[in-house]
Amino acid sequence: MLSKTYFLFPVLLVFAFFFNAKQPTRVIAPAKAAVTANTLTEEERKSGWMLLFDGKTTNGWRNYNKQVIGENWKVADGALYLSVEGADGWQAKGGGDIVTNDEYENYEFRLEWKIGKCGNSGIMFNVKEDPAYQYPWNTGPEMQVLDNTCHPDAKIIKHRAGDLYDLITAVPETVKPQGEWNKVRLIVNKGHLEHWLNNKKVVDTQMWTDEWNKMIAGSKFKTMKDFGKITKGRLALQDHGNPVWFRNIKIRTL
Repeated sequence: MLSKTYFLFPVLLVFAFFFNAKQPTRVIAPAKAAVTANTLTEEERKSGWMLLFDGKTTNGWRNYNKQVIGENWKVADGALYLSVEGADGWQAKGGGDIVTNDEYENYEFRLEWKIGKCGNSGIMFNVKEDPAYQYPWNTGPEMQVLDNTCHPDAKIIKHRAGDLYDLITAVPETVKPQGEWNKVRLIVNKGHLEHWLNNKKVVDTQMWTDEWNKMIAGSKFKTMKDFGKITKGRLALQDHGNPVWFRNIKIRTL
């Protein structure tokens, strides 16, 4: 006697055939290729972006008021970084603030940074290079780079990471812990200034107005006659005597 299973088997095969035939074909999308650091996508090129760091050399950067770059500004693992072996006052030996070769007016500037433990640095913009000024921050406002957990400046309002240094506090606070990469967008367009940190806008103000001048008059820059007044200038990365790393440095004019 044949078992019931023997008769059911062909029926199950037919059912399985029709069931599978009705199912939509599943297409597995190819994984997105990882974006290589210090490169531009085709879309970025079409939008006018230019790299300011090639990931291999310090080309395009030099010390403020000099034609060479300090030997302790180095490149490793696709990052431009400041080595602080030894000290020279409050800055690193063989370091110093560095600036772009070119000047910019009305632009969007992007980079990523990470800071050493309890470290301090900064990103300055609209910097005027002239022997009359000793440092970039004599003329250029600064987006603060800081380890908010333990650097002494973190105790001072308007001196924390993302702040328009000594002028406007970054809100909300979006900085990542020391040793992690932070993404910056700095927009300067006809006096309109925006700081973005890790995809959040944290500062929004208008430069060169009465309110702007009043803020400067109430800050540590009040005796610097040209601070915050330059409309076209260089970008600068600060040596504050602490290890700091930068990568994916790029700009486009607006």
